[in-house]
Amino acid sequence: MIETQNHKTIGCADCTKGVGLDFDFTMAFQPIVNTTSKEVFAQEALVRGINEEPAGEILGRINDENRYRFDQACRIKAVQLAAKLNVKSFVSINFLPNAVYNPESCIRTTIEAAETFKFPIDHIIFEVTEGEKITDHMHLREILQYYRERGFLTAIDDFGAGYAGLNLLADFQTDLVKLDMGLIRNIDQLKSRQAIVKGMTQVCNDLGIKVIAEGVETYEELMTLQSFGIELFQGYYFAKPKFQGLAQINNF
Repeated sequence: MIETQNHKTIGCADCTKGVGLDFDFTMAFQPIVNTTSKEVFAQEALVRGINEEPAGEILGRINDENRYRFDQACRIKAVQLAAKLNVKSFVSINFLPNAVYNPESCIRTTIEAAETFKFPIDHIIFEVTEGEKITDHMHLREILQYYRERGFLTAIDDFGAGYAGLNLLADFQTDLVKLDMGLIRNIDQLKSRQAIVKGMTQVCNDLGIKVIAEGVETYEELMTLQSFGIELFQGYYFAKPKFQGLAQINNF
């Protein structure tokens, strides 16, 4: 059980049912593949409406009043569905750092869900999107550090497109960095993007951080990125998200 900001305790079952939310949602999964080992590295859990409404429609309903419960429910639903689908790889879950008022309290429901649904904690990745404006960078670093100490992996999503950027990596290193798809698009044709991605990849390599290129859509983009030493990829070139299921991977 965990205590919310309103001092009401909720547990795994409550979060699964979406207690405190006036809408329901579920997940789609999109694979992250390792093109060197030819294996699925992870499945990213992506928010969807129960009638397959896109993530934007669901996220548009988040506000200061329900942000915490939504964040908790996302974690539980992702773990529950990953266990049901017998996911053997990592499962990657986006979280809202501005919803985490206390790392220790806010992680308890995730741990409870992992135990309930028998999904290994060390197979869970928490992604923080760089596109969400973080008002307290010290708080974010504390969250990421606490999660890593508990055995979870951490990642920065949309790297190169948002607020934290290299400043966050200078102070705290996540396990993974996902390069924003805006940098990836047509990278085979644009020298400026090639130079930027090469530089980011080198920085991550020096820091011992694995790089994921997301939003890969063409063979030419893939070949260019592989020439930089990148091995982990996500995008329509391999598979579109599968609603409440695991997608068939193409071009593997």
